[in-house]
Amino acid sequence: MTSTARRRWSLDLESEIDGISFSESGPILVHGYDAPAGGMWVDEVIPGKLGALDRSTGEVLWHSPCEVGYGRGFGAGFGEGNDVIVVGPSSQGQRIVRMESATGKLIGVEGIGSFDEAQVFGDLCVCANASRVFAISSGEMTELWSFAEEGQRYHLVGRSGDRVLVVYGDKEDSMKGILALDACSGEYLGTLLPPVLPVIHGLAVDGDHLALLTADVQAALSSELAVQLMTSLISDDDGDLVVDNLTLLGLSLDDIGGAQTRWFNVLSTQTGSSSKLSEDLPEVSITADSQKLYIVNGALLEVRDLLSGRALGDWTIPGLDERVDWKVCQGAGLLAEEHRISVFELPA
Repeated sequence: MTSTARRRWSLDLESEIDGISFSESGPILVHGYDAPAGGMWVDEVIPGKLGALDRSTGEVLWHSPCEVGYGRGFGAGFGEGNDVIVVGPSSQGQRIVRMESATGKLIGVEGIGSFDEAQVFGDLCVCANASRVFAISSGEMTELWSFAEEGQRYHLVGRSGDRVLVVYGDKEDSMKGILALDACSGEYLGTLLPPVLPVIHGLAVDGDHLALLTADVQAALSSELAVQLMTSLISDDDGDLVVDNLTLLGLSLDDIGGAQTRWFNVLSTQTGSSSKLSEDLPEVSITADSQKLYIVNGALLEVRDLLSGRALGDWTIPGLDERVDWKVCQGAGLLAEEHRISVFELPA
């Protein structure tokens, strides 16, 4: 029976929220903006603001104008010395901003290359756009390395220890796979998964295990798992072919630069050819923490073991279906709605 997760606290804000972040310790970061009257503004970027909340109570510790505003591309987290790092758009192009976590005092700001996807880690920020992947030092706020290969397009990024994982596509046939780069140098380490998947909607990484939200996974499976998939995709009464159009795929990284598919779980199917996958799909997203995979589907949160795919439970999260952003860390779920921040307890 599905139960409702316990809410620790909520805080309503006047500003519109567009991003959140928190880690194992320290405050919760909330990035937002004040939308202009009538929803019209001159520049492409609305000026932003950043606030820090006490993770236990929701008390506002500080709030400050932020050089990063509302627009395309955003990332936030904690860098060297536990300083706050924010990357995203500004009126002067995309920037990286460093602030004191205790006070919100601005330490520095630098312009960086354009990006669509960003992840902030303690030592660096990994950014990607369609044409390249690059890393920015969270201390010096300078570009450390850049990677690009002819004929490839880049999408999602994640990290496993000293490896940066990148979802990439082949420009000729648009099939997707995963490659690995050295986090310190950007050196190409190898292909974890060749481009055999038609789409990758989501990437969740924790330790040496990862999960993909994808579709039509047969080409990525071992022969044993492929038989299990074909058995589960039984043709309908009319004899039409049944294809998985939304599937979880679990993989483990090995020591020699490869990945092994461990499990799959079909979330949705369709009849007909896989060359025309349906776009009418549930709004599902995934994240991983403490060897657990968290699957969001509307207001429902399902939890699975990241290594085996075994179901661990599910809970209703009030407001999750209206989420702007959602994060999980050490048994706590951080939910951002348009004007509200909430923290929920997630049972182990």
